Amino acid sequence: MTNVRKHDSPAVGALKSVYVARQPIFDRNLNVVAYELLFRTGFNNVYDNLNDGDIASSKTIMNSFVTLGIDLVTGGKPVFINFTKNLIIDETPIIFPREILTVEILEDIPAEKKVIDACRKIKRHGYIIALDDFVFKPDFLPLIEIADIIKVDFRISNIEQRKDLIEKIGKGRITYLAEKVETNEEFLNAKAMGFSLFQGYFFSKPYIVEGHELPAGKVHYMQVLRELNAPDTDFEILEHIVKRDISLTYKLLRFINSAAFGFQVKIQSILQALTLLGLDEFRKWASLMVLAELGTDKPEELVINTMMRAKFCEFLASKVNLKESRNDLFLLGLFSNITAFIDLPMETIVSDLPLSDEIRNALCGRSNRLSETLDIVVSYEKGNWPQWTEMLSRYNIPEKEFPEIYANTIDWVNKIYK
Repeated sequence: MTNVRKHDSPAVGALKSVYVARQPIFDRNLNVVAYELLFRTGFNNVYDNLNDGDIASSKTIMNSFVTLGIDLVTGGKPVFINFTKNLIIDETPIIFPREILTVEILEDIPAEKKVIDACRKIKRHGYIIALDDFVFKPDFLPLIEIADIIKVDFRISNIEQRKDLIEKIGKGRITYLAEKVETNEEFLNAKAMGFSLFQGYFFSKPYIVEGHELPAGKVHYMQVLRELNAPDTDFEILEHIVKRDISLTYKLLRFINSAAFGFQVKIQSILQALTLLGLDEFRKWASLMVLAELGTDKPEELVINTMMRAKFCEFLASKVNLKESRNDLFLLGLFSNITAFIDLPMETIVSDLPLSDEIRNALCGRSNRLSETLDIVVSYEKGNWPQWTEMLSRYNIPEKEFPEIYANTIDWVNKIYK
């Protein structure tokens, strides 16, 4: 493959570990009904004291919802997350799904007008609001009127203080949560007093969930891959994707104006280039270019091999009676190496991409008609001739046809990757 030009972009960077601690919240029957998510920077199960609470809260939120994925962290159960004064005033909670998020107002947030107004707006958007480590003060009455849940810290309060708090506020509308419960006696006393929710070391210590954060450049290109392969993507959306990325714009126009196409007139419009290529062909080309960007810190041969595998799978479509699935086979080949590009488990990657169930199952090692085609290509790549011969006989494909398919694949990659 001497004609393929070296890919010499700078390295993107290594994966970084991120952590979130979750502590279960139980109902009166000791069923887990939610988790509180807590900031951590490692497996030491203590709060890593940052001077900036905004950073701690923001990292907890982003690590949970974006980097790790909230389903992975909580298994789909609701979450309680602390929000600082600044995050409340900025109405940050509204960004996240109200169906699973309970907004905790930290105990040191003053009940001033900006905070109260923001809480009312958050409440109008349908969010549950909890007052954390609550100690009664008359100034907090406006927040009490907004709140759904009041959390009482059993380490800084005694039985009389808890009884007094519940008597002042009442049991009608408010749900009371006993936190930092450490003994069975405290649990039974809390139940008798009217508490409905419970958390603390008596039930469970926080459990730390670890994940990996992609470097910013790789996050961007993963987002582009999602958009490119969305089922409802049209020319207008694709044009927007290309326009916002200078590298893709340059490569597309250079590609469409190459001698391989032989257009008499120079193509200067992105939309014109997309129209000439067509949706399916553009998706393939752009996905390859994005994957090449993801692989800038990987061996060049990995990028080339992935391109060859994708096209090889597509070329085999008609041979294995899957002509109507040629685009799916291309994507299967394209993404079959993606774990080597971004160093995450395949299940994690494919859950974030809008791929068909058939492609997703094949990528995750579940056998189907697509995965068998990929197996033919991989066995040919690796020189596993017994397996390759057996699979060819299954589909009645003559061995002599493969050198020509392979040569056509190399020729296609040379035209694309230069």
